Amino acid sequence: MPILLDTARSGASAELRGDNCLTIGLVNNMPDAALDATERQFIDLIRAASASLIVRLKLFSVPTIPRSAQARAAVAQRYRDASELWDTHLDGLIVTGNEPRAQSLRDEPYWPSLTRVMEWAEHNTESTIWSCLAAHAAVLHADGIEREPRKEKLFGIFHCDVVRWHPLTAGMPSRLPVPHSRHNDLPAAALNAAGYRVLSRSAATGADMFVGPDRGASLFLFFQGHPEYDADSLAREYRRDVGRFLRGERDNFPALPQGYFDDAASKLIEEFCVRARTERVEKLIRHFPMKAIEGGLQNTWQAPAIGIYRNWVAYLQERKAKRRAPVWPIQRISRETVRRAQAQVASLVDKPVAVP
Repeated sequence: MPILLDTARSGASAELRGDNCLTIGLVNNMPDAALDATERQFIDLIRAASASLIVRLKLFSVPTIPRSAQARAAVAQRYRDASELWDTHLDGLIVTGNEPRAQSLRDEPYWPSLTRVMEWAEHNTESTIWSCLAAHAAVLHADGIEREPRKEKLFGIFHCDVVRWHPLTAGMPSRLPVPHSRHNDLPAAALNAAGYRVLSRSAATGADMFVGPDRGASLFLFFQGHPEYDADSLAREYRRDVGRFLRGERDNFPALPQGYFDDAASKLIEEFCVRARTERVEKLIRHFPMKAIEGGLQNTWQAPAIGIYRNWVAYLQERKAKRRAPVWPIQRISRETVRRAQAQVASLVDKPVAVP
């Protein structure tokens, strides 16, 4: 069934009350260059995971995310301000990350707005997904768990083992390919001590997918990786980092993403790297062999990603059904009624009953 993309700029809309209907929100915090692609990736993933349902998807933006004037105007045409969440009913919510700018997440310009979204989501959704940097921000705000910088960027496709059964991992293979792209980690010991349950991990990535402590409210699902990525997302990110090297914005040439390019693509890129180190000028990025390497890229993580999101959508549907189930009032029974019932039972079994 279709996704109903609700791009109204403001105003409340009626809840979809049917058993096969869900309302999901997307708080898209990604930078300008990745904003549209991220929106499309999550729409495609939700559509593939909810074939038998009608999903209304509402788009939200945090106004304190740094954006160009052009991007801000485009966002204003299609996205609601995050403050409208407070008066909105959602079954589920997805919150994306952002490219970090400050050494501490608490110093990011959007920190106050994002933490309010976290507090609202805990009591006003059935479940919320926190993606990458949003996951780091959520555990920091909720439990004071600080991210730890890595010596080198974690970048590529990594095979993560499913280490705990959970309804969200039901039917999943024992090992999942997952794209990762980040400079920071969450310490596993701190997550375990705070009651977080790691669902998938690897030696290289640490905790990949995990759920929050059971606080009796919304189920929080966290991804340090990017199961929503397209086949070419890492290639485009790598090209962006190469461009930063050519412009002098970084000192070292970026390393290839691990487990991603085939031999033919790796050879083409290595040839370009040799040239880039000797001709370090911005215009050289036009010769990056993007078209030549795109044909060999494969989205090996798409099927398990759809499976996880299908489980998440099923969880939302189950929780909604329980919330909508009628609760019959308990009627008070008088003491005299109880006495009469006891006497009737006693007469049937021909046994005296002591009535207080």
